Amino acid sequence: MISASDDSVPMCAKVLILSGSPRKGGNTEILCARFAEGARDAGHEVETIRVCEKDIHFCTGCDSCIKSGRCVYKDDMDGIRDMMMSADVLVFSSPVYFYTISAQIKALIDRTVPFYTKLENKEVYIIVAAADPDESMLELAVESFRGLTRDCMEGAVEKGVIKATGVWEKGVVESTDFPKMAYQMGRSV
Repeated sequence: MISASDDSVPMCAKVLILSGSPRKGGNTEILCARFAEGARDAGHEVETIRVCEKDIHFCTGCDSCIKSGRCVYKDDMDGIRDMMMSADVLVFSSPVYFYTISAQIKALIDRTVPFYTKLENKEVYIIVAAADPDESMLELAVESFRGLTRDCMEGAVEKGVIKATGVWEKGVVESTDFPKMAYQMGRSV
């Protein structure tokens, strides 16, 4: 399933794709790559971060960031924060394991607490993929992203969602219409 809006960002927008898949070359990553291809073809600057390749500590709920505005951990999240803040468009993606997003992307979301109020007026896209053929089984994963984008990011506008269903084995998404949908969604940025 895909849904998208007609509005667009200025030409040469900065697009940041946060790939939450731990499986290199998996179905979610294939969809991210197609989205990136479409956005580049539309003239945008695109960067993709494979979250699983980054050193991101888990949030411990120490609340130091509430007081200081910075996390106590010094890891790759510092650079990711800067990239998220400078992007015009954020793409959140994850395979759906046990009805929700991957642990890797969840750790990243948790670590946005010190700065999510500064992620203002972003355009947001969501890409999720699952083995389950029932689209409703992907809704909790989508809502996990919306907890950040809708409830915490002031002025964020959700522009599109892809729920790729029935894609279990690595690469099987290539035999579906979802890559074309992801390309078109990227093109529409």
